[in-house]
Amino acid sequence: MLAPFGNPIHNCARHKGRGILDSTMQYDPHAPPKPVEPTGFFTGIQLRPIVAGAVIDFIATFALVTLYYVYYVAPAAGAAAAFEDEAARYWASSDGLVTSLWLGSLGTCIGGFYAAYKAGSLEMKHGALVGVCSIVLGLFLTPSGADNPTPEWFMALSFAAAIPAGAIGGFFAEMFKGAIGHKGSPPSTFPGR
Repeated sequence: MLAPFGNPIHNCARHKGRGILDSTMQYDPHAPPKPVEPTGFFTGIQLRPIVAGAVIDFIATFALVTLYYVYYVAPAAGAAAAFEDEAARYWASSDGLVTSLWLGSLGTCIGGFYAAYKAGSLEMKHGALVGVCSIVLGLFLTPSGADNPTPEWFMALSFAAAIPAGAIGGFFAEMFKGAIGHKGSPPSTFPGR
């Protein structure tokens, strides 16, 4: 028995307005297939959102650390003359190190979110590249040698946390764009793709 719509070849020929089926092939079966070429790592990367995200990362981290210290730690500090010594002691303590790691990662996440949202595509990659910029900026701003009171293990841990923190910011940007129905990039089935 035929399908409800009749013979597909007959319908196709009738639709084309000709008496025969137009049979053009999309590719030549005798020619070798084109090689599969992967996209490059930097294909689709926009530099301006990454730089802006790195600046926002720096500002957000500085603001978060300052606000935390002023509202949480400083009320227990003594006179203004002892303020600098108290701050140095706190940030060298284990509580201060853990807090600065969390606040720095949060600042990088905020910068990664901004860069990914502004880029409009490849959100997690843009966020992770903000983390790379955070590492480079951290290497330039960190005093070296005996001037650095921060332990080396902590510096390694904070550098290791920067790229995932930026990528998480990019992931959140992609989720946010999907939640509000942003039309900047085509919808994806899984965040990060």
